[in-house]
Amino acid sequence: MCGLPVHPLTLEESVAAAEALISDGGPHQHVVLNAAKVVQAHDDPELARIIRSCSLVNPDGQSVVWAGRLLGSPLPERVAGIDFMLALWRSAARNAYRVYLLGAEAKVVEETARIAAGQGVEIVGYRDGYWAESEEARVVAAVRETRPDILFLAVPSPRKEYFLARRQKDLGCALVVGVGGSFDVVAGLRSRAPRWMRRAGLEWFHRLVQEPRRMFLRYAVGNTRFLALTATYWARLSTSRGGDA
Repeated sequence: MCGLPVHPLTLEESVAAAEALISDGGPHQHVVLNAAKVVQAHDDPELARIIRSCSLVNPDGQSVVWAGRLLGSPLPERVAGIDFMLALWRSAARNAYRVYLLGAEAKVVEETARIAAGQGVEIVGYRDGYWAESEEARVVAAVRETRPDILFLAVPSPRKEYFLARRQKDLGCALVVGVGGSFDVVAGLRSRAPRWMRRAGLEWFHRLVQEPRRMFLRYAVGNTRFLALTATYWARLSTSRGGDA
């Protein structure tokens, strides 16, 4: 996908892949791709390198699924980050995985932990996503002491990816899953788009209505650049196919 890997897996297959990674012991990282992150990675070679090193990459944005079809790498479905997180919670409850929640505001992660525990997930620890550089070692040590199998990390990109590039081996967990703003949705701070909008690929519009000031620039500029990148790769692919003919 524009120079980045995306695994052609359904949600169910992605959870099975995650379970295999946890059994392996890791450390492994899961990441989702949307139009904004593809553009970020195009501008940031280090971020692109980190994404390429991830063990499991899902298409979070419907635009990525559509681009995959255009570029000859069809993806079976969109695997939204929040859907993957909730499915992995169910897996954690079944398999007795130890789970740590890191990120978002303190009241949000506390409520998310309460809800997850109510669904049978063993929450071994949680804390908010706001820490100074001088506190990073203590944050990592606090996670490691709980010996989690899965760490759900709700901090923005690319801060999340850079943090894991520095510290993933020190966290002591098999799998780290980046979940963006999923804690906010679970805790009720933000609502999710209706199912019909998600199926139609219109969840972005719902987010734009909820957060117009933050999301307008991201969609107006980021999505336009994503379309341009996709067109560039499509042209290269077409030229390559023409040369092979």
